[in-house]
Amino acid sequence: MQRLAFIEHSIKEVCVKGIPIPSVFLVIGLAGCLCAATACPQCSKTETGSALSSPERVYAFQGGLEIGFIDILSHTIQFGENGTEFDYVSEGGQDIFFRFNRLTAELAIGRRHNLILLFQPLDIQTDALLSRDIVVDDLVFPANTPVRLRYGFDFWRLSYLYDFWKQKDRELSIGLSLQIRNASISFRSYDGTLLRINQNVGPVPIFKFRTRLPLKRGLWLGSEIDGFYASGKYITGSENDFVGAILDASVRLGFELNDSFDTFLNVRYIGGGARGTEEDDPGLGDGYTDNWLHTLAVTLGTYIK
Repeated sequence: MQRLAFIEHSIKEVCVKGIPIPSVFLVIGLAGCLCAATACPQCSKTETGSALSSPERVYAFQGGLEIGFIDILSHTIQFGENGTEFDYVSEGGQDIFFRFNRLTAELAIGRRHNLILLFQPLDIQTDALLSRDIVVDDLVFPANTPVRLRYGFDFWRLSYLYDFWKQKDRELSIGLSLQIRNASISFRSYDGTLLRINQNVGPVPIFKFRTRLPLKRGLWLGSEIDGFYASGKYITGSENDFVGAILDASVRLGFELNDSFDTFLNVRYIGGGARGTEEDDPGLGDGYTDNWLHTLAVTLGTYIK
């Protein structure tokens, strides 16, 4: 009862003080881990299974949360054939760490089949003083112009995996994903007189691979890879020829606290981009885009099962 009172008090505190929602999830996760770690051995493994699943059911649920930081290794973008190739890292203030969160919900059906829903927010906003003239969709931003830059690339991803490994404590899964990107990219002068915004929503098909191997004393090692490369019209989410690529690859070291909770340290690379011309709806420019991003994220995560 004291642990439940602590959880309730912590949630009230973060809500009253206006702490961002991801921090609320972190408090819940840490409090849950505290309960699990301090519970008696008879309570950590029971006949009723884990906190969210029962051994009598043919399905099982698992939720995941990661919180950490992301480092932009390199990032360039160009809007318009005659536009400037802009380096976000050296010119646009992306040379610092940014907060990184990741939420997953997973449904296991039987022993071999898994459905995974991922929400990955990525909204990087920076301020910069331009060191040179740049052109964005035929609009000139003169040197020494203070600008506000936004690179928003949230995405949702629904995945199916089939596990080829029969052992319950191991995994070797292969499957497919459908990712929905929600892109919003803007260049804005501080006084608001200069503005360019590029936005789009589109589907991206992806191949998926995941593995997990047990180590000693409750430790486990896992990896996960989502990726694709495509050149063509409809497969990249455009009605015209585009070259597009994405790679989301991670390796993690985890520890199984009990039947209900895992915790892990994760290192993740996320990169990719697109190049091509949108002729049907070019917007204010000629529709040409050349955008490539490479990042590295380090997170602490937890699974509740």
